[in-house]
Formats: sequence, structure tokens, C-alpha cells
Amino acid sequence: MEHLEYASIKKELYNQKSIKKRIEALFLNNIGKIITNNQLVEVAKDPITGKEPENWHQRLSELRTDDGYTILSQRDRNDLKLGEYLMLSTEKRAKINKRVYPSKECWKKVLQRANNSCEWSEGGQICGLKDGDVDPIGGGKVKLTADHLQPHSFGQKVDVNNPDDWQALCGRHQVVKKNFWDSKTGKLNIKAILQAIPTEEKEIAYEFLRDYFNK
Repeated sequence: MEHLEYASIKKELYNQKSIKKRIEALFLNNIGKIITNNQLVEVAKDPITGKEPENWHQRLSELRTDDGYTILSQRDRNDLKLGEYLMLSTEKRAKINKRVYPSKECWKKVLQRANNSCEWSEGGQICGLKDGDVDPIGGGKVKLTADHLQPHSFGQKVDVNNPDDWQALCGRHQVVKKNFWDSKTGKLNIKAILQAIPTEEKEIAYEFLRDYFNK
């Protein structure tokens, strides 16, 4: 693969009002260059107070899902390290559905059901991190956000008033989920899973499918 340069940032360029707009500007100013986690955090900080937001990684996810940008990571290219990102083009993919959020009353019910903690379940273990807790793995303070039980990428309509269509997740598990599955039906998003696994496992999947289809 071609040699990639690292981005350099000038803080004065990133005074946009929203976190997502500042991160978007960082990528658009550095097409074809590697952007690191540290640079994303620096740009995501409030330009006036300097406060670091807990949910900057969710804004990065929205640039991919809501805005249709192709932002590559280690999951996509083996010459990228963990915590490095790359946008090669300003071209946007067609968006499936506009992202929606639960109503205030619905979100209140979700939080009551969740005991104000992350509902992510893996191997029978519930995450359980609460708003304001320090994430022992991802670092930073936890901010619970609403997650579609049916992934946005599947295109289903979500009822903004039905708590059963939503779950409360911490920022780290919002990122981990990555639209891999539908928590209601168990339907897998195979393409997203294949994108996420390491190159060695992609090769195993490729060999299996090649043999399966006799090609």
C-alpha cells in the first residue's frame, strides 16, 4: 500500500459550533492523511472552555452512518494502527434513513428500566456503567446514549415513543456494537462483521467462501 502521511492540525481552524462539525472539518482538511485518536480528542474539545467531551467517538460514528462518509480504520486497512483513521475522498454514500432519537418521555422510561446504566450484554454479563462513571477500559467519563435495538443500517422504522425499541449504552459499547446485529431479531450484519475482523480472519473467511462456492 502507498505511504501515508500523518495529519497536522491548527487549532484555529476548528471553531465550529458542534463537535461533529469540528471533527468533519478535520477530516475534510486532511483527505488522504492519517488522523489519530489524540487529534480527534483535541479538535473535539470545546474551543472556548477546552473541555474534552465524553461522546466524541459517537460523533465520529454519525459521520459514517448519518452523513455517509467513508472513514477507514484498522478494521479496513492493515497499514493503519489502532486509533488511526483515514478519509480518502469527500464523496458520500447514499444514506438509508435519517437517524431518529427517542422522545424525552421514552428515554426517561428506558433509563428507568436500565437503572440509569449501560444495558450492553455480552456472554450473560451486563456492562452496568452509569452516567459519570469512569470507564475502566475506554477511559473518560461515561455518558449514556440511546441506541436503536434494530440497527440504523437495516433501514427499519423505529418508534420514538416505544421504550422497547431502544436501549441505553455507554459510548464504548455504542462503538463496539457498530451495527453488527439487530438486538430484537438476532439478524446479523455480515458485511459489518467482516469489515471489523482482523486481516487474518478475513483471509479465513475468504478461503471458506471460496471453497463453499467452488471458486
